[in-house]
Amino acid sequence: MSLRTATPDDLADIMALERASFPTDAWSEAMMAEELASPHGTYLVDVGLHGLVGYGGVRAVRGAADADIQTIAIAAAARGRGRGRALLTALLAAARERGARDMFLEVRADNPVAEALYASVGFTEIGRRPRYYQPDDVDAVVMRLDLAAWAAASAPASTAFPAPTSEDPTNLGASGEDPSSFATFSELRGPGDAADAAIAAPAVQERAR
Repeated sequence: MSLRTATPDDLADIMALERASFPTDAWSEAMMAEELASPHGTYLVDVGLHGLVGYGGVRAVRGAADADIQTIAIAAAARGRGRGRALLTALLAAARERGARDMFLEVRADNPVAEALYASVGFTEIGRRPRYYQPDDVDAVVMRLDLAAWAAASAPASTAFPAPTSEDPTNLGASGEDPSSFATFSELRGPGDAADAAIAAPAVQERAR
């Protein structure tokens, strides 16, 4: 089991998991290919014994202050092992390496387990976007993380898969499900200031989770 940088050869497997994870609003293959090729983002895949079991992406323009988690998905059969947390940690580290100081993400207001995961690594709510998630009419909770503070608190950082514990929000014990796999990360994609996105509805919903 390992995390590595996604390549164009991963596109088919990513799209299979994308469609399974987000059946009502999956990105098109062309959109995902554009994301993988963008110099302004980092996409990682989690490869298990039998192939790809997860992926995640962050938009972080090198030298820019703000970065945005784009998406994270974990295959149902691979949940409950801290993979979502590992992906999130690796994406935060990648954005930090590119010089980002603040990380933003959006999560459905009806997904408190995912929100708790983000809070556990230091994200705090900074606003809401009413009825952002369509067609469900669910609000988006906008969250922010101070990457410098996160890096200081988590050093020495590791992207290795952590062993689940009873204190780890990604381990639900008997349920066997990883809350981060429920996490419907729904971020803006394309140019724009992430801080502005936190308080103003986008002209186009790039990712409605």
